[in-house]
Amino acid sequence: MGTENPNRPSFSARPAATPFAAGRPTTPFLSSGPVVGSQASGYRPTPSSTSQAAVPFWSSGPVVGPEASGFRPSPPARFNDPSLPSMPSANAPPTAGPFQRFTTPQNPSTAQPPPVRPPPVGQPVFSSPVQPPAGQVPPASFRPQSQLPTVPMGSPPQSMNSAPVHANAPQPLLDSSFSASRPPFQPSFPPPELTYPAATANLQPSFPGYPSKQPNAVPQAPAAQSTFLAQQGGYAAAPPTSYPPFLAQQGGYVPPPPVAAPLGLHSREQMQHPGSGPPIGAIQGLIEDFSSLSVGSVPGSIDPGIESKALPRPLEGDVEPNSFAEMYPMNCPSRYLRLTTSGIPNSQSLVSRWHLPLGAVVCPLAVAPDGEEVPIVNFAATGIIRCRRCRTYVNPYVTFTDGGRKWRCNICSLLNDVSGDYFSHLDATGRRIDLDQRPELTKGSVEFVAPTEYMVRPPMPPLYFFLIDVSLSAVRSGMLEVVAQTIRSCLDELPGATRTQIGFITFDSTIHFYNMKSSLTQPQMMVVSDLDDIFVPLPDDLLVNLSESRSVVETFLDSLPSMFQDNVNIESAFGPALKAAFMVMSQLGGKLLIFQNTLPSLGIGRLKLRGDDLRVYGTDKECALRLPEDPFYKQMAADLTKYQIAVNVYAFSDKYTDIASLGTLAKYTGGQVYYYPSFLSIIHKDRLRHELSRDLTRETAWEAVMRIRCGKGVRFTSYHGNFMLRSTDLLALPAVDCDKAFAMQLCLEETLLTTQTLSFMSYILFWMCGFCIGHWFNVIGVEKIASDERVLNNQRYTSSSGERRIRVHTAAAPVVADLGEMYRNADTGAVVSLFCRLAIEKTLSHKLEDARSSVQLRLVKALKEYRNLYAVQHRLGGRMIYPESLKFLPLYALALIKSTPLRGGYADAQLDERCAAGYTMMTLPVKRLLKLLYPSLIRIDEYLLKPTPQADELKRLPLAAESLDSRGLYIYDDGFRFVIWFGRMLLPEIARNLLGQDFAADLSKFFTGEGVRNFWRKQIHMANEDVSLSEHDNEMSRKLMGLLKRFRESDPSYYQLCHLVKQGEQPREGFFLLANLVEDQIGGTNGYADWILQINRQVQQNA
Repeated sequence: MGTENPNRPSFSARPAATPFAAGRPTTPFLSSGPVVGSQASGYRPTPSSTSQAAVPFWSSGPVVGPEASGFRPSPPARFNDPSLPSMPSANAPPTAGPFQRFTTPQNPSTAQPPPVRPPPVGQPVFSSPVQPPAGQVPPASFRPQSQLPTVPMGSPPQSMNSAPVHANAPQPLLDSSFSASRPPFQPSFPPPELTYPAATANLQPSFPGYPSKQPNAVPQAPAAQSTFLAQQGGYAAAPPTSYPPFLAQQGGYVPPPPVAAPLGLHSREQMQHPGSGPPIGAIQGLIEDFSSLSVGSVPGSIDPGIESKALPRPLEGDVEPNSFAEMYPMNCPSRYLRLTTSGIPNSQSLVSRWHLPLGAVVCPLAVAPDGEEVPIVNFAATGIIRCRRCRTYVNPYVTFTDGGRKWRCNICSLLNDVSGDYFSHLDATGRRIDLDQRPELTKGSVEFVAPTEYMVRPPMPPLYFFLIDVSLSAVRSGMLEVVAQTIRSCLDELPGATRTQIGFITFDSTIHFYNMKSSLTQPQMMVVSDLDDIFVPLPDDLLVNLSESRSVVETFLDSLPSMFQDNVNIESAFGPALKAAFMVMSQLGGKLLIFQNTLPSLGIGRLKLRGDDLRVYGTDKECALRLPEDPFYKQMAADLTKYQIAVNVYAFSDKYTDIASLGTLAKYTGGQVYYYPSFLSIIHKDRLRHELSRDLTRETAWEAVMRIRCGKGVRFTSYHGNFMLRSTDLLALPAVDCDKAFAMQLCLEETLLTTQTLSFMSYILFWMCGFCIGHWFNVIGVEKIASDERVLNNQRYTSSSGERRIRVHTAAAPVVADLGEMYRNADTGAVVSLFCRLAIEKTLSHKLEDARSSVQLRLVKALKEYRNLYAVQHRLGGRMIYPESLKFLPLYALALIKSTPLRGGYADAQLDERCAAGYTMMTLPVKRLLKLLYPSLIRIDEYLLKPTPQADELKRLPLAAESLDSRGLYIYDDGFRFVIWFGRMLLPEIARNLLGQDFAADLSKFFTGEGVRNFWRKQIHMANEDVSLSEHDNEMSRKLMGLLKRFRESDPSYYQLCHLVKQGEQPREGFFLLANLVEDQIGGTNGYADWILQINRQVQQNA
């Protein structure tokens, strides 16, 4: 519903019908409570020269971007430490609950309004404005009120009895349910004793469960009273006749009790034509569209004018939209494909008003839960059914006509003939009678076994080639030993069975090749020192079959650490070694794993130290630091992709290694960057073992190409992630796995779309190389191979010879003409994922400040456009409104601005750390990215003390310092590391059980003296030596270990190392925890409350 519609009158405000779900009593969300300042009163007198009405002012942190202005800082975050005195608040009036209440008028008139003739049943009454008696001005001051009870937020009640307006009873809280129909309502009139305070208290409609009036208020009558709007409540149910069109999505509830209509609530047209209101059903359609926050500041106080507990937080993690799946049940699961909005705009003008990214996020090989595996379809001699014009695969959204002899493509609408082998009769409803036996026609995700015409060359064996740095730093850090041990332990689990190929090259200032021919008893090393003219000795024996040369490979891995234990070479000829590895692998392709510990210093591709010049930061030259220094790396990435070689980079160093350049190899080959700063095997060995083992054994698709297509009039314009774009829409992926996601933006090619539904299809063509997929295949064949079908149905492994597959994901979405519908169907996770990729890519060509400003600017524009949709129909005042579907978007935008790739400048993150984080975030699936941006903070001391704790007792807490209690024990988990925070007043019993008896001996001196600080550092070091925290023989220690294990198993993509932090220990506490509490003010950036105030202020400018 737009802002310009001359045929539709404006309506007055109604309470929002999409409140937050019940079940979060600690974080009530005030949708439309009273507003501090002049907006709080329904009575708007004209200010005189001698008196001024109270106006709300804004308290905000520093502005990110060009619109920076002065701000009023909020008080610093404090721990909930009972041993510390509370901060005085001399000038701040006490608050009552999440908001403040206003006083009642002191001298109201007792005049009664004249009798009003009731209107016809069902017709709303619109009153004309009523002026107050001359000289009477409502008071603008307020006084502190008593504490309101905390009431969890829920949905509006299904029914409500009319009650006296002066009753101060919260409305009953019911479950969030929707009714498909309800009887129309009949407006009623306010009782004659309706008071002015009641009218002002109910001016901003609040959710059920909140008191509608301040306690102990004395009812008094105003000087003159106007009739109230029909849509404000007090309806009497009439017999059902016809139902309004909006009721199915409105929650179906009766509005709150009637209140007097405040002055200024009606539009000019309604004032002139009191009886010309829209139908009640249309009025209800207006009130269900948005959620809101009342923001402002308390005059005379430095506190922000918003209750932090009322702010929306994603404490339940990523919540996927359900309405989309219910509307199109045959769509592929959202873990494979997510649209930024499931309402596709039908015109260019609508796209220009969207302001948020419009596109999709695809994770083609995402891991499916047990029982939801992707079905395998083998058409055998029939051949894969595709549209002959656009090459769309047959899918659930194609339609069959002409008795089943033709099918219509859902992408290009072409009628295609059905082959005789695929023919089936249609039933009375037009459905194929064999539909239940055709998963490709009922499932949104399916895998086709590709015939030989889809093969460019015969199936290649899976090849793993290891390029290992053996310089002095690699040996001393223990990296070489851990890598060799991990590779050896994974030899039995490598994909490909008897076809798997393997090879090794090591390098320092020279390049070392290894002949591991099966006829040898031990490997032969050949050294090439000429770095300018690289050649490959014995090219036929450097790659060997693992099953045939298993003993030689194991001997090599066992002797590799000792072979270079006395090496003192500090140089790195990485560039020449990379060229040599490419020459060896170019015939077969495969996966190249690089282990780099030293900045490349010799031969082609040598790099130099950069990033130390502070004068570069904040200038146009800053972005060059995040780009590869030498074009050699991008050219090598293009050559590697051409020959189907994927690169994974493992970077270990306590010094600068130029991740910006090395990561380019992974970016354009579909690979991944693993970064281990200051690697020490005694600390990081478990993480390296886990991540390298997963890299070698996880489900992998080889020599893949991916394309995503959509219906007529729409096309994808840009792609974001790790791949090489082979043509305008074909993504080349030498290797891809379940941990990779790709994002893309779309645009409209036509001025106006005429279709009602738009289809999207993502398909990826790849090799499967003989690994266990963990479920039984369900292969559908034609009748003539029925005997073979029975065998395949009981097959647990694919053929070790390799099999070409096509995985197809199909989804459909409605085409809408309403901007509000686009916002209501938005997917926060997909929007944030595209936001993140666009912002990180912007840092490659612009300053960090420009990238942060672009995120903020698009957020402000989107919220401003959404606000304009309702500025005419609703009296918004100082409230911040937003769609329920995007209630977490401002917080995620703030977290993105504070993330490692975007935050601060030179001093806030090392250049390698910033680039590595950027490469990682560009590939993360939606759920993992959201967890990284807003991690989990969980208190566990109470859980450990209970004899039989339940897992559901662990609740996530807001990421703010005020969530930390000095008596508690907390776990911070961002998916990449654990931070265990010990409060200074934690029970000694807990610390003793978790850290051992030595801790108890020094517990009396725990908080005093330098010796105790050294003792704590010793405990930290011991804990980091063994990430299992040296599990002790007591129940509490076993509970903690079991808890950490469960967290790791929930997402095995990365391994979370444990970091122990004691409250007050700096800089360790600040680095690991406090700097990552995104809701607090950190390093000159906004806290969450200040961010909301700042965004709201910018939204209302020229709105």
